[in-house]
Amino acid sequence: MSMGNFFSGLAMSGAWGCFDEFNRILLDVLSVVAGQVQAILEAIKKGGEKNYCVLNDKDIEVYNTTGLFITMNPGYAGRSELPDNLANQFRPVAMMVPDFQTICKISLMSEGFHQNEVLAKKVFTIYELMKNQLSKQSHYDFAMRSIKSVLNTSGRIKSQQPNLDEHTIIIKAVRDMNLPKFTADDVTLFDAMFQDLFPENEEPEVNTDELQMAIEDCLIKANMQLNENLVVKCM
Repeated sequence: MSMGNFFSGLAMSGAWGCFDEFNRILLDVLSVVAGQVQAILEAIKKGGEKNYCVLNDKDIEVYNTTGLFITMNPGYAGRSELPDNLANQFRPVAMMVPDFQTICKISLMSEGFHQNEVLAKKVFTIYELMKNQLSKQSHYDFAMRSIKSVLNTSGRIKSQQPNLDEHTIIIKAVRDMNLPKFTADDVTLFDAMFQDLFPENEEPEVNTDELQMAIEDCLIKANMQLNENLVVKCM
């Protein structure tokens, strides 16, 4: 019913719709969707500016400008393969692996970084190192979504502190966005990577004495150990 309502709105307005991660939908629902898509496409094939089809037991006007698009990652755990009668109604287009370094460079450029090329290479390199050398944990994410978060954070820091060195901004963003989720052993490895990539730069000092004292007080009240690593993660 839900998908039928989506398709009805698109068909009656002649709009385009893109349905992301389409193979997350349950297989029995996809089988019904195949019939709905087929009804719309057959109405468009009749020619003429406007035709009709039946969706959810209602006669629906279909404009010939209507377009349906889907995206999916085949082969992922917990996701369906499209039924043949649905897959046959779409023209497949394969996507290549994105060039992360170029995306980093463009994002940094748009945030006003002058040393965007050098910094993009360092961000890309540190993420490749983290992905390959740190331990495998279920909550670690070193894909594009994580990189994009770091780049957005870098832009925010730069707008708040425009006089701060650009290398220092990147160091702060990468460390702030990643350090809290690392295990104790990985923190040591992570620090070593930073020494190699940014040998002449240090993370900016921020006065967090009051926050640190408050965290330590909370830990004591909760009868927990004053573990230095935990305090750093909280901060």
